[in-house]
Amino acid sequence: MGLGAMDTGHRMGAGLSVTSRRMTARRILFLGLVSSTILALVSALTYVFAADGLRAIEIAMITVFALNTPWMVIGFWNAVIGFSLLHFKRDWLRSVTGLSGLEDETSAIGGRTAIVMPVHNESPDLVVGNLKAVIDSLDATGLSDTFDVFLLSDTTDPDIALREQSLFEAWRDGNERPDRLHYRRRTDNIRQKVGNIEDFCTRWGDGFDFMIVLDADSVMSGPAILRLVRLMQHNPALGILQTLVTGMPASSAFARMFQFGMRHGMRSYTTGSAWWQGPDGPYWGHNAILRLQAFRRNCALPALPGTRPLGGEILSHDQVEAVFMRRGGYEVRVLPLEDGSYEENPTTLPDFLTRDLRWCQGNMQYLKLFRHPSLIRGVRPMGRLQLLLAIMMYTGAPLWYAFMGLGLTDLCLTAASNGGSVPALGAPGFGLALFAAVMGMTFAPKLFGILDIALRRAGRRSYGGGLRIAAGTVLETLFSLLLSPVVALAQTVFVFGLFFGKRIRWDAQERDDRRVTLGEALSGLWLQTVLGAAFLVVLSVVAPHILPWATPVIAGLLLSVPFAVVTAMPMLGRFFRRFGLCAIPEESLVPEVLRDVRISMPQPAPILRAAPAVRPLADPERA
Repeated sequence: MGLGAMDTGHRMGAGLSVTSRRMTARRILFLGLVSSTILALVSALTYVFAADGLRAIEIAMITVFALNTPWMVIGFWNAVIGFSLLHFKRDWLRSVTGLSGLEDETSAIGGRTAIVMPVHNESPDLVVGNLKAVIDSLDATGLSDTFDVFLLSDTTDPDIALREQSLFEAWRDGNERPDRLHYRRRTDNIRQKVGNIEDFCTRWGDGFDFMIVLDADSVMSGPAILRLVRLMQHNPALGILQTLVTGMPASSAFARMFQFGMRHGMRSYTTGSAWWQGPDGPYWGHNAILRLQAFRRNCALPALPGTRPLGGEILSHDQVEAVFMRRGGYEVRVLPLEDGSYEENPTTLPDFLTRDLRWCQGNMQYLKLFRHPSLIRGVRPMGRLQLLLAIMMYTGAPLWYAFMGLGLTDLCLTAASNGGSVPALGAPGFGLALFAAVMGMTFAPKLFGILDIALRRAGRRSYGGGLRIAAGTVLETLFSLLLSPVVALAQTVFVFGLFFGKRIRWDAQERDDRRVTLGEALSGLWLQTVLGAAFLVVLSVVAPHILPWATPVIAGLLLSVPFAVVTAMPMLGRFFRRFGLCAIPEESLVPEVLRDVRISMPQPAPILRAAPAVRPLADPERA
């Protein structure tokens, strides 16, 4: 080995050592901040309860509170750190990601990239329209020669499949380069989405360096895709690079309020989490680029032991693939930029709950990973933490309701022993301060997101000005207060049901605007209504002085049915659009790629008996 090579290797080793020490220091600092905050909150609650002596039920409440607090505290510090970096750290993006080539917008695109969209009984017009918009945007860059597109269909409905094939064939026939557009439909659907991707990798993976995965409702701009490919070229140790995914402009009032809150809270939160997670970041399963050969070598997913719902095929495969990719020595990072990567959000409360409970079932399967040494062997500590965080997304709700249930039981027992009256809590001022601290930490990501927008002139302008931001914030805060207890109860019931065999079908999502009838809302939300009424009656009788504290929860539960119906009403959505309420930046200045969505759709010839055969890419196994 020459002196030059030795010197280069020495510098690289030194650089890696410095980076490793920096990341270790960040994680120690973050652990210290989270641990001390949890300790302070638990100590404060203990102080409030201990004013008149600790009883067994209060110790149980403190324990439940301590178990539920880490998720909230982690979110709080993610937002604080992210906001601080965005506004007080020069060159914050390089500091957070550690990636080379962040400014590169001109280098040649090398290797070959497959853009894959696995679908299952989705709207063919949506699917083909989104794919066409992506490729049109990529073609407009003049650098699309190294990209191929694969629509990987697992569709089982024959009518949907017929339309799917016909639309795709019409697109191919009207395209200048039809050879790069590939359609494959499986008829067995073995292993669902995981099997769909595995089949692609087996048949055609040898021909590509990178793979960009899209969902049926995903859209990415050409420049955003080129940025991902260039970053993979500059960073050979990078296995998965996940982008931020922002919501598309929506007409449903429910979707508008939901994505308004998600949007401004996402930037600070994700920047903060990426700062300490570094190369051990998450993968959300779509709108990301993967190094294909590394993915094939390291990310094969075995079936979990036991039967469904917690055993069998891994449903929330994405985070497990990220952990396995990291186990194989490759980095998994998030690019915390709002930069040409979009998805559609559920338009109604029932559709939102269906999607959320699907994710819940998938994430709770990770409990079996921890109990299976052969699956978790070799996984880094940060990988285990990522899986634990994914589980904690859905254990918080049962713990929250357990805390409230224990508190209500305590009030009833106290009232029974005191002749029907319940004295006020000891240290009421301290209790009020603790309540304010918990609520502030819970809403911190959104609050820092709003502050982030307010401090940037371009941010204020993109959201329609300060008045519209303020109005949207008030509406979204009220929306979140009403939504949270409804979703939490659905999660609580579902989590307990999982251990008794309850599961949810992983069918295609409802993505179009629609009304929610009173009957549908009642059938899905009767338990929320009954529990809200029970809380109101019990507290009114035994502890009316607690009602102001419990109002957000009781109101959310009691109003769940009208909330579901009203937020899906087209009239309310039109009102929101007319006055720009809860608008996102892409609504006032629509990106080119989103203008093309569902526009200039290829129209198939009338179908009499069967769709025309779609010319597939040659299967190398049969060549």
